[in-house]
Amino acid sequence: MSVTTEAVAVRRGPLVVAGGVLGAIVAASAINAVIALAAHGIGAPDDFQPLKASSYIFLTTVGLVVGALGWAAVRARANDPEALVRKLVPTLVVVSFVPDFLLFGDGGVTGVVALLLMHVAVAAVAVVAYRKVMPLK
Repeated sequence: MSVTTEAVAVRRGPLVVAGGVLGAIVAASAINAVIALAAHGIGAPDDFQPLKASSYIFLTTVGLVVGALGWAAVRARANDPEALVRKLVPTLVVVSFVPDFLLFGDGGVTGVVALLLMHVAVAAVAVVAYRKVMPLK
């Protein structure tokens, strides 16, 4: 006897999705706090605004909310969302690095490298959270 299974996209309610995104914001902000503290500990300027909690928490929140909207759009419209996400996420992370490179004068190498690590951390947390609350398959 053979059992045929069809891939069905799991639909989670809006509260589950919102909770997952909120959890991702908290987790990514905590990781970014550790990165900022480490960067300051090894020489990033204390007055480097992007490494202040108010800056990175706000930008983390914006990034994760916009990312969730993009993930939902890819999920709803792409013929092969898995393949598209595998290409889109790294591409968008690299593109997000561009503004950070303009901050070498203010943050030095240590500050900018910390920002780059923050982008990667947020993306990693986002992918894990989005896969949980908005599975692609």
